[in-house]
Amino acid sequence: MTPDPGPPGRDSAPSASDATVPLEKEPAPPGRDVSGPDLRSGARDAGHRSHRPWSARRIPAALVASVILVAAIAALVDVIAVRAGRPAAAWRRHLADELATRSVDDVWMLTGAAVAAAVGIWLLVLALSPGLRHWLPQRSPADCPRLRASLDRDGAAGLLRDAAMRVPGVGAARIRVGRHRITAHTDVRFRDPRQVKDDLKAVLDEERDRLALARPPRIVVRVRQRTG
Repeated sequence: MTPDPGPPGRDSAPSASDATVPLEKEPAPPGRDVSGPDLRSGARDAGHRSHRPWSARRIPAALVASVILVAAIAALVDVIAVRAGRPAAAWRRHLADELATRSVDDVWMLTGAAVAAAVGIWLLVLALSPGLRHWLPQRSPADCPRLRASLDRDGAAGLLRDAAMRVPGVGAARIRVGRHRITAHTDVRFRDPRQVKDDLKAVLDEERDRLALARPPRIVVRVRQRTG
C-alpha cells in the first residue's frame, strides 16, 4: 500500500494546469488595454499606416460605358445595313465627309481635339486617384495590418468641436478638418485668450490623437475675444 500523500502543501509538485502558465509573462496592469496600440498616447507611428480607400467611380464608369455602348451599337447596326445592301446612314456619310474635307487647323477640329483631350485627362485622373477625399484613413492595428478604417471629416470635426467646447472660457467653436490641417475658430467669453488658446491646443491635440488618423493633420487655433 502506498501512503496517502495528503493535501498538497507548499513543497508539492505543480499540477499540469499550473505548468501551462507562462512564467515569463507578467500580467498587464489593471485598467490598461493590451489588445492593440494605445490610441491615446499620440504616437503617430504606432501600427501600420493605411491609405485612403478607393472610390468605386460608379457614375463615371456608367457614363463612359453608356457612351461606348451607344456608339458601338449605332456603328454595328449601320455596318450590318451596308452589308445587307442598304446605303450607309446619313450621319456616317456626313462624318466621313467632314473628316475628309476639313483641315487639321480648322476650329471645329481643334475644338473636338481639345474636348477629347480634356475627357481623356479627366478619365486618367479618375483612374489614378483614389477619390473619397471626404474620408480620413485611420491607423491599422499592429496585430491586424489588413484592417482598414476611415473617419468622415464632418464626424471628426464634431468630435473636435465637442472637445473644444469643454474648455473653460470658450463660448463658440467652429472646426474645419482638412487633409493636412485642422483649423479651429473659437470665441472666448472670459479668461485670458492666450490661456484659452493654450488649453485649446492641448485639448485638440489629445482629441486628434484619439482619432488614430494615419496622417494626423496639424492644428491651427484662432481665438477671438467676445464681450457682452
